[in-house]
Amino acid sequence: QLQLVESGGGLVQPGGSLRLSCSISGFTLDYIAIGWFRQAPGKEREGVSCLDKNDISTVYDDSVKGRFTISRDSAKNTVFLQMNSLKPEDAGVYYCAADFLDLARCSPRFFSFWGQGTQVTVSS
Repeated sequence: QLQLVESGGGLVQPGGSLRLSCSISGFTLDYIAIGWFRQAPGKEREGVSCLDKNDISTVYDDSVKGRFTISRDSAKNTVFLQMNSLKPEDAGVYYCAADFLDLARCSPRFFSFWGQGTQVTVSS
């Protein structure tokens, strides 16, 4: 069974940085598509960044391009989301997700396995 555990969330001031981690067990990271998603109160869960198998393609939502970077460490079976220049509108619960199928879209409905989420708060 593929399992995902996020960590690294917290409170940060606007303009600050955080690095989220997603530790994956149950399957080799290189052979699954990975995504980071976020959900703010009262809003739908949205795709932030996704990475296809073997880094074939990388997708970023327009709102985070140039500020966020998704990466994977295959040796540690861990995926990271480096978030810089954080804005209040980046706040929410961030989820890591995975799927065995090739990445179609960076949308929650294309991912079958989910972590429990980690809270990111951006406030002064």
